[in-house]
Amino acid sequence: MNKFLFGIFLLFSSCIGIKGQSTGDSIVASLLTCSPGTKTYSLYGHTGLRVKNVTQGLDVVFNYGVFDFRRPHFTWHFILGECDYEVAGYPFAAFMEEYEKRGSSVIEQTLNLTQEEANRLFAQLIINCQPENKIYRYNFLLNNCTTRARDQIEEAVTGKVVYEESEEHPTYRELLRRMTKEYPWTTVGNDLLLGAHCDTVLSDRAAQFLPGQLLQYFAQARVFDAQGNRKPLVAKTEELVAARPQAIPEEFPLSPLMVGLIMVACGLLIVFFEYLIHRQLWGIDILLMLLQGLAGCLLTFMFLFSKHPTVGSNWQIWLLNPIPLFCIFWVVKCAIQKRTCAYHYLNLLAIGLFIVFMPWIPQSFSALTLPLALLLLTRPVSYLIRYGRKEEVKSDKVKIDEVKK
Repeated sequence: MNKFLFGIFLLFSSCIGIKGQSTGDSIVASLLTCSPGTKTYSLYGHTGLRVKNVTQGLDVVFNYGVFDFRRPHFTWHFILGECDYEVAGYPFAAFMEEYEKRGSSVIEQTLNLTQEEANRLFAQLIINCQPENKIYRYNFLLNNCTTRARDQIEEAVTGKVVYEESEEHPTYRELLRRMTKEYPWTTVGNDLLLGAHCDTVLSDRAAQFLPGQLLQYFAQARVFDAQGNRKPLVAKTEELVAARPQAIPEEFPLSPLMVGLIMVACGLLIVFFEYLIHRQLWGIDILLMLLQGLAGCLLTFMFLFSKHPTVGSNWQIWLLNPIPLFCIFWVVKCAIQKRTCAYHYLNLLAIGLFIVFMPWIPQSFSALTLPLALLLLTRPVSYLIRYGRKEEVKSDKVKIDEVKK
């Protein structure tokens, strides 16, 4: 974005554009929908609002998706769900150049607005761009660059915008998975962090949080005025830039399911190997418990403190939590002493119940969740196979000796 150009534009618009609305300015507003890119932040597409003031010779795009990585503690605030985005405007030509270089398509839906409504929308956007108004609290699912653009249009329209009811009723997770279907590891990352609320069925309005979804709803939307008259919200749809093939960045070469199967196979082989050598490889316990505990710290932190939607309903905290970090020393000590401990029984019970109840838990899990649970289950099973029977025999022997005495 060229901030200098926008500064000139904002000054010019404030002094001439808004004041000139009553003097016959010809303003055309449209919704711009950009197809996804290949970088993580661009996988879901983008939405912009184009306002063209033919009289004043202005052609600008208002973008509610501006953020600054250089802002102090940006990453920390993003994790907490306290990330602030802002709206900014810049020349339409610069906007088009950016997405054309990326290889994304740009579809323009020219809005069927009266001049009064178009002037009102333009005025709202200029006011939104003022320093005291431009920053807003971003929420990926509920308050983002797409929903903000929709809300501005609805506010400018005289009457009510009515959307045609969709025949399908997807969940947030289903819509997100559609956008990341070419990126299985990104899908796994989303599924690990997003909880059960992400699997609730969406209303038509809630489903408009993605640019492609809003485009489809706008195509069928109607505006009803106070007299009951109706008109289409979109007057014309045009593809300004056609999408070009984009090289998909290489993720990990193996799919999540393949990695999961390999993990389970390795876990079973280790159990068999330990049985053959009559020893427990407690280094494996340290590694798995560290990874499980650290992943659990992240999920627990998000569960308790993050304001991101849906992370506070994540059932995977049952499987991934910080408890193993506090039990590593205990487990290793028992392994060296060649015996089981209460942790093995509790761990077996907790993981076993999680696997049994997975089909009834109201959350859709990633392709890695079940294999990960099975891998973790192999550790207490290995200890109980190796030492469980011996401890039972030892206990029986002690009871017999006490009877003899």
